[in-house]
Amino acid sequence: MPGAIVIGASSGIGAALARCLSEQGYRVGLAARRVDLLEQVRAQLPNPAFSQAIDISQPERAMAALRELAAAVGDVELYVISSGVGFINPQLEWSEEQRTIEVNVLGFAAMVNAAVQMLEARGSGHLVGISSVAALRGGRAAPAYNASKAFVSNYLEGIRQRCHRRGVPITVTDIQPGFVATAMAQSPQLFWMATAEQAAEQIFAAIRGRKRHAYVTRRWRLVAWLLRGLPAAWYQRM
Repeated sequence: MPGAIVIGASSGIGAALARCLSEQGYRVGLAARRVDLLEQVRAQLPNPAFSQAIDISQPERAMAALRELAAAVGDVELYVISSGVGFINPQLEWSEEQRTIEVNVLGFAAMVNAAVQMLEARGSGHLVGISSVAALRGGRAAPAYNASKAFVSNYLEGIRQRCHRRGVPITVTDIQPGFVATAMAQSPQLFWMATAEQAAEQIFAAIRGRKRHAYVTRRWRLVAWLLRGLPAAWYQRM
């Protein structure tokens, strides 16, 4: 039975993906800040599962805790980093910008660092990061969120290049969801909304296909094409 760890498994996409992986025969490690929610998810899984409290806004402690969880799960071949926060912040409140950077940038990088080291020691594996279509352009309503997701996608690309250059067969997958029905979907202009379960199914398909990149749902590639093509001056007026 293959081993997998989902960081950010207490709710939303992470919880749905943990259930999907367990149903597909994985031994799953669950990580998040809220142990009570993790235990609720763990109780729903059909195969052996393990839980660990990990707050990725405290990078050094989180890295050590991830190593402990990996040892408990045993032979982890797949790491999914789904933890993240996002705030609609047009007033540019510093506390919300700071929290976004602490979790989505520093915390994400710390989890990637620890996961890649363990996969390299293993000799192979798969790393999946949950970014966002928001990574494609800046956003006036949530500047730190869009910028942090651009960091996630670019960091994953750099790790992919590193693994290739070192000759280590580690697949790195960048998942860019559009709107998914979770607590983070705060925009007043929501469309093409997917459920967390639909998102998890498409993410698992990308994992199984060992893809480098996937939009969730797939139709969001049309929005991505539009966002990339818009002139900056026009985009600012939206």
